[in-house]
Amino acid sequence: MEHILRPIYQERASHPDTLGVILINKRDDAINLTDTFDSVLLIIVKEADQPIFTKHYLYGDTKMVMHIVTEKRLRKWLFIGSNRKLVDWIFFGKVLFDRNEFLYKLRSELQEFPFYGRKIKTGIQFSKLIRRYLEGKEFFERGDYLDAYNYVVESLHHLGRLSVIDSGLYPEVTVWAQVKKIEPAVYKLYEELIMSNETLDKRLELLFLASEFLINSRTHDGAQHIVEVMLTKPTWKIQELHAHEELSYYSTDLEVFVEYLIDKGYIIVEPVIAKNEIVFHRHYRVDKQFIESEYGL
Repeated sequence: MEHILRPIYQERASHPDTLGVILINKRDDAINLTDTFDSVLLIIVKEADQPIFTKHYLYGDTKMVMHIVTEKRLRKWLFIGSNRKLVDWIFFGKVLFDRNEFLYKLRSELQEFPFYGRKIKTGIQFSKLIRRYLEGKEFFERGDYLDAYNYVVESLHHLGRLSVIDSGLYPEVTVWAQVKKIEPAVYKLYEELIMSNETLDKRLELLFLASEFLINSRTHDGAQHIVEVMLTKPTWKIQELHAHEELSYYSTDLEVFVEYLIDKGYIIVEPVIAKNEIVFHRHYRVDKQFIESEYGL
């Protein structure tokens, strides 16, 4: 397959903005690793007009796809964990071009998994977990058990990914195979939800109780990244939090996460009088006394 795609990737490799080119071929032992294509050509560039550019190719009965992705978008995916195939592609794909050892250094970075990288990924996954858990609980309390079930499954997936991240690894496509080895207690919860003979409402009730305990035990680590960011300023408006480069990765989960941390005592709401002197703006600051006792800062 490489010789068929060579003219395509060689042309791209000649561009000064191209950092690396990886070829991923379909494997029988990998579950849809290439999104139904026989080959994937991943090209990483420094900058581009579009953060993602895709082309499809056909050679006889062979389907091929080329993705051109900016370094910024690539790192965003790695932080958020929204494109889990990407880790497999970077680790196991064949390197066809590597400018100034960009891909070699990226692989080393992923293998070493710096502590800072773990903190931000933990924060993002934890914020997603909080939203799914709270929304699922609302459905459960209203008696909408099937909707609650969907949210509980999602929240367990985030719990599983947190377990993998805590162990110093990246969540793979087959994340539950990783969780089974790393944290059997979380895997057992997942098994009980989907395989138990109890009625659905009883299964959900037990899962919410167990999940609440696990969430509380992870709040310390899950809040660390956002707390450290917020300590860089005395107070924050919500838009300032959204606009912060790192906190923007939390996306729509950020506000629910902030409310959760207010409830847990990490963040304090500071009312600031508005122009009409009746309505107050809501500003936010970290409770430094609480944080000092929590993190020993």
